[in-house]
Amino acid sequence: MSSLFDFDHHPDQYAVIGNPISHSKSPKIHSLFAKQTKQKIEYQAIQVDPGGFEQAVGNFFANGGCGLNITVPFKRDAWNIADLRSKRAELAGAANTLLMNTDGEICAENTDGIGLVNDLSNNHHITIKNKRILLLGAGGAARGVLQPLLYHHPHQLLIVNRTADKAVELADIFSSFGPIEGCGYDAIDQQDFDIIINATSASLKGDLPPLPENVVGPKSICYDMMYSADDTSFVAWSKNKAQLSVDGLGMLVEQAAESFFIWRGVRPDTQSVIAEIRRELRSAS
Repeated sequence: MSSLFDFDHHPDQYAVIGNPISHSKSPKIHSLFAKQTKQKIEYQAIQVDPGGFEQAVGNFFANGGCGLNITVPFKRDAWNIADLRSKRAELAGAANTLLMNTDGEICAENTDGIGLVNDLSNNHHITIKNKRILLLGAGGAARGVLQPLLYHHPHQLLIVNRTADKAVELADIFSSFGPIEGCGYDAIDQQDFDIIINATSASLKGDLPPLPENVVGPKSICYDMMYSADDTSFVAWSKNKAQLSVDGLGMLVEQAAESFFIWRGVRPDTQSVIAEIRRELRSAS
């Protein structure tokens, strides 16, 4: 029986685990979701040293924690310790969302791909079906979004990577889900694409992948999965070439919204939260 007195009910506990973690926007995002949907939760950021991840997760759930987001560098560790994995997490080979079910099993999900698709579709009104997509990079960030992208039936999805063999290998893994290929950067000259997604971390260092100029046309959509207060290097490079060039802040909020839905069973409005986090970033820069 629930108490008549709100103070008798402690807020449900959630957190994000990573290293480093002080820069994380997740506590602010989830506090905005909770306020908007009238959910009584507390959400904190927890920094964990390498080697201490499994113990930190165990302690969190043993102390009554309800759910965790996982960020760099522990997404593979989260996948490894899970008792149950969703199909999306299994294919991604990484997990960014954990919860404990009523049987005491740790369940893993990956919401990065659906976060990307929802940002493209809902916030930028971009149709994926029948489009030619170029995905830059063949690391964990790329792998996490492949199945959700292919689910929406693009005409082609080409993974390009500095090490071509890695792109080809990744394409082979996902070949049963749709038209996907992998290659090196030297193989994409003289091709153009409808949607170009940067899944590399080059923007974090102010660098660019070695893209031929002609891959971006006036009708292209350019999307950087990284984000910052100012334009990332990829957004700045493509801004005057493409129809639209955007960063991944919306993906960050959308993947968080999917985690929130998994935990709480309610879907928050994301556009107002994206706008609030964008204002916060700009005011801090």
